[in-house]
Amino acid sequence: MAVFSAGKYRLPLGGKAYVMGILNVTPDSFSDGGLFFSPEQAVQHALDMRDDGADIIDIGAQSTRPGNTRISSEQELERLLPVLKQLRNRLDIPVSVDTFHPQVAVAALENGVDILNDVTGFDDPAMVDVAAKSDCGCIVMHHTGADSNIVVAVHQYFMKQLDMLSQRGIASERICFDPGIGFGKTHEQNLQLLANVGKLRAGECALLIAASRKRVIGGECGNPPFEERLAGTIAAHSIAVVDGADVVRAHDVRESVQSTKIASAIRRVRIG
Repeated sequence: MAVFSAGKYRLPLGGKAYVMGILNVTPDSFSDGGLFFSPEQAVQHALDMRDDGADIIDIGAQSTRPGNTRISSEQELERLLPVLKQLRNRLDIPVSVDTFHPQVAVAALENGVDILNDVTGFDDPAMVDVAAKSDCGCIVMHHTGADSNIVVAVHQYFMKQLDMLSQRGIASERICFDPGIGFGKTHEQNLQLLANVGKLRAGECALLIAASRKRVIGGECGNPPFEERLAGTIAAHSIAVVDGADVVRAHDVRESVQSTKIASAIRRVRIG
């Protein structure tokens, strides 16, 4: 059976899909910036998401929203480390850190993190070096648009990165691919990716979909406030799971856990 391996955790693939709870330790993330900026608020939210059924907690200390201002690795660590230190040994599920800074990745792994979630797709050889020296899981995101067929372009990128990472000694079971909904893509391209999740899989690697509250959801629903995009998010993620997604990355964990269970059950019994 295929698995996603992340540190001491091994998540079987093909049965239930997993919910990754989003924890933004930022003042400026597009949906919930500032809500969990203090370490105390962040730690409590992580524990609350765990209690709501999250399978993975993904912590980001740098906003990746459109038009964001990048912060240094030192600033990122100032936000991130107090949270990681307080959470260490308090969670019995994998912890992921959303970063593209190699220095942050090293410090995160030293503080018990199980997964590196790189929105630049491990294009930086220094990030690959960090991952290769550990047993962490690696979430590899496609982060541009494409002038040609976006589904084909994303799949080709995944296969290229799979080959590169494999050559560096990172086993395919440690790799999870993310098509990067909302990153450099048009509205139509985002919809095409969500409509063709089953065509994106690279080998037996895990596949993650992250559409929670994003512009593609709002654009089809009259652009309601971010916190009012739950129903649209559930619809997009449920379709993705039925079509083969292994992980959904979500702000609203409790509702996502329930919907993902149903979508996983439908996928399990689907014929043809």
